[in-house]
Amino acid sequence: MLSRSLLSLTIAGAFCAASAFPAAALDRRVQIVNNTGYTIVEFYASNTGTSDWQEDILGPDVLPSGSSVMINIDDGTGYCKYDLLAIFDDGDELMKGDVNVCEVGTFTYN
Repeated sequence: MLSRSLLSLTIAGAFCAASAFPAAALDRRVQIVNNTGYTIVEFYASNTGTSDWQEDILGPDVLPSGSSVMINIDDGTGYCKYDLLAIFDDGDELMKGDVNVCEVGTFTYN
């Protein structure tokens, strides 16, 4: 009787863990492609709805036109929708809001 209860509890625990795993396992890596003719000198991603861009994801690096970089946008919050901001060497800024990084594998600036 005890082993049957233990088996039921183990199965219930495994089911709960398996059903929670897909949300936590979503891939938030996005290939950022720069096809603009200008160098991206700063790049930011922020949860949609927040007004804080945090730090420049590129850091000291830049993304020349014709190049791409894989960026892990996972900030530990579990969110999938982010606003993306690219700042170019000529001072122009391009912001795209509400990008679902759990579904988008590549984002291209043209």
